[in-house]
Amino acid sequence: MIESEARQLIAQASWILHAKGVVDAFGHVSCRHPRRPDRFLMSRSKAPGLVRIDDVCEHDLDGNPMLEPGTGVFLERFIHAEIYRARADVRAIVHSHAAAVVPFTVVDTPVRPIAHTCGFLRSVGRPFDVADHAGDGTDLLVRNADLGRVLAAHLGDGSVVLMRGHGFTTVGATVAEATFRAVYTAINCQLLAIALQFGSPRLLSDAEAEACERATVSQAHRAWDLWVSEHSRI
Repeated sequence: MIESEARQLIAQASWILHAKGVVDAFGHVSCRHPRRPDRFLMSRSKAPGLVRIDDVCEHDLDGNPMLEPGTGVFLERFIHAEIYRARADVRAIVHSHAAAVVPFTVVDTPVRPIAHTCGFLRSVGRPFDVADHAGDGTDLLVRNADLGRVLAAHLGDGSVVLMRGHGFTTVGATVAEATFRAVYTAINCQLLAIALQFGSPRLLSDAEAEACERATVSQAHRAWDLWVSEHSRI
């Protein structure tokens, strides 16, 4: 993949996630630079639905944008920078504040996979809490490298990390995979919330979730191809 293709993927993912209601005015997508593993590509600070290919710019792993001073960049670019630093296997990241997911970041009910398309959620742990590391009185944002570093450690080798009172972050080997996981994290939380109203849902077992993840990991591009056909502006 060349850099121009990577920039296009970020723009497309931004549009798709906005159309699916996974991001609104806030949230962001990135991918590791195709030629420079110590760099990543991410839009300047814009609502995802308004992102264009020309808005995507290069950042280093300290979160510094390769742009002229004064250009607006995302405050939480350190989420991306520190996960890329910690996880060589991660090639793309989505950060979302989806309303379906946020309630599960502030209650004791864990997020567990309820549907066969969501087996990747088997590894979700307790929500990351900025207050555990920065004390009371923060705005809950990951505004610096120190907080990005502890968030990356909290994610560990998982696919999704919940963030208390904030949202969640997904990672993947491709932009399509990270986008798929973001969309289906929100869907799973919608389904789980409904099922809990009826009683005690039967969740996927660990073995089922692992098998489902293996079965669907290669299917992310089927969903991606459909979503691009529905929502691409290129």
